[in-house]
Amino acid sequence: MINKKVAVCFALPYFLFKFAKMKETRQIGLCQLFVWMMVLCGVALAGCSQSAPAERSILPPDVVLQTGDVVFRLGGGAMSHAVAYVDRGGAYSHVGIVVDSAGKKMIVHAVPGEPDFDGDPDRVKMDTPERFFSSINANTGEVCRPLDREVAARAAAAAMKFYERRALFDHHYDANDSTEVYCTELIVRAFEGAGQPLVGPPTHEFDLPGVHTVCWLPSDIHHSPYLKTISIF
Repeated sequence: MINKKVAVCFALPYFLFKFAKMKETRQIGLCQLFVWMMVLCGVALAGCSQSAPAERSILPPDVVLQTGDVVFRLGGGAMSHAVAYVDRGGAYSHVGIVVDSAGKKMIVHAVPGEPDFDGDPDRVKMDTPERFFSSINANTGEVCRPLDREVAARAAAAAMKFYERRALFDHHYDANDSTEVYCTELIVRAFEGAGQPLVGPPTHEFDLPGVHTVCWLPSDIHHSPYLKTISIF
């Protein structure tokens, strides 16, 4: 396997060229071009100059997860930086929900770029809390709990259905089609299925290269009055 730091350093000129071409064809605005260049440069410099730290879980050992808890994390990768930039009202870049799997607490979430095996598509997956909050994917985290325990249990069951049918990750961020879902949409749909919507209709409108979308962001869920914070770490 190619060393990740070397790959990032060699990939940077390619991505800068691609974004420059998007600018020429008006697929991306000047501000967006600048932001993406800064993100890519920062990630590349960090990857080329630092050794990877040993992997660990940032979830505190005294935090006891319950079924239906909504969990948030903020990572240090390019995607996390991009989400954090556009979600100006939020502190996190990713969200999942705690489920009960044969008596063990697991986290169901829709995520791109974290395959379980070669050829594994971007999809709704189920991970241990330790993996979800791995230091490779998370710098900070938070656990929030629904105010209604019955709603929490039903939302967890609804999320499990997405996992069981191996729903794919929605790279078009289309809130009108739930056959594929992105991370925040999975949580929104789960609580809608539980009879207690956490948020209203999506309000964040973006023009991405080749895609126009109106979507939910992590801050929408984090600010829901139907959740209370249990732990921030």
